[in-house]
Amino acid sequence: MVAAAAFIAVSFVASPINADQAAAAGCVEIYRVYFDSPGSDYGSNTSLNAEWIQLKNRCSTAKSLTGWKIRDISGHTYRFGTYSLRGGTTVKVHTGSGTNTATNRYWGSGWYIWNNTGDKAWLRNAAGTTVDTCSFSGAGDSAYC
Repeated sequence: MVAAAAFIAVSFVASPINADQAAAAGCVEIYRVYFDSPGSDYGSNTSLNAEWIQLKNRCSTAKSLTGWKIRDISGHTYRFGTYSLRGGTTVKVHTGSGTNTATNRYWGSGWYIWNNTGDKAWLRNAAGTTVDTCSFSGAGDSAYC
């Protein structure tokens, strides 16, 4: 009886966290990848920041992305610090450096992340569970997922 009560108590405490993670996972998706920045790939910060991945929150309420990760096929990984994506909005994660805002985040990489000939992006929540993926072939300069 005591063990059952303890299990129920732990379940109630753990449920809101798991429910929040599941709700965010159902709302947030990879929306677009701009993998081939305009002009030659010469590595300037302006050119690096013209390469980005965009996430979209399809739900009406804000979702915490704190601890979430974006990864490419080569293993380059961006980790969100404390961050919440407002309902119905998007955020771009630019390859280069800059000042983070609500709608623009910066990977801080000194070279390009997304391969112009094709690549794959993974979006993982704070627990490491894959929430969404996006593969593209390299046709054009960007891909909607």
